[in-house]
Amino acid sequence: MLMLREKVPDGWLPKVLANLPAVLVDHAHLERKAATTAINLEKYRDLYPRVDDLNAIAIEELQHFQMVLALLRERGIPFTQAHPSRWITGLMRAMRNGQRNQAIDHLICCALIEGRSCEKFQMLALGLGSIDPALAAFYASLVGSEGNHYATYLLMARELDEAETARRLNFFLDLDATLMREPNPHPILH
Repeated sequence: MLMLREKVPDGWLPKVLANLPAVLVDHAHLERKAATTAINLEKYRDLYPRVDDLNAIAIEELQHFQMVLALLRERGIPFTQAHPSRWITGLMRAMRNGQRNQAIDHLICCALIEGRSCEKFQMLALGLGSIDPALAAFYASLVGSEGNHYATYLLMARELDEAETARRLNFFLDLDATLMREPNPHPILH
């Protein structure tokens, strides 16, 4: 389903497995941001007909945020400041201005973030299997939701303009591949 052009760097999984508290804090922040982003997408006139769908995504992301906060509490990990993601920042900086163009680009960026989350949660579920079975099961339980959000955001963009979405998706897939090759010193999801 995912049409990504660059794999996750080989060193990513060992780094995050060795720093699970930091990864869980980062994950909490990402879920919070995903919820606010879904609501923020409602500002685009072209997406007014999809407000119910965007609200459903926001609610689900807030539920995930609550679940990760509960994990932090259970494990005695304080909810602290997150490290900014160069990868997400790089994607978002490439968004164009203009209502329809910006809406398409924003939806594509959201789709790629959800797609990468789907991919990385699968990796975490497998990698944590023998280390932390409960956390492995948690990440496995999120994979379907992330994949659905990925598909929903892409479908929304295609509804606005099929040809322009195809052109911009090609651009963002190339950008994603470039950004994935840049080293990231922090043990974060993205």
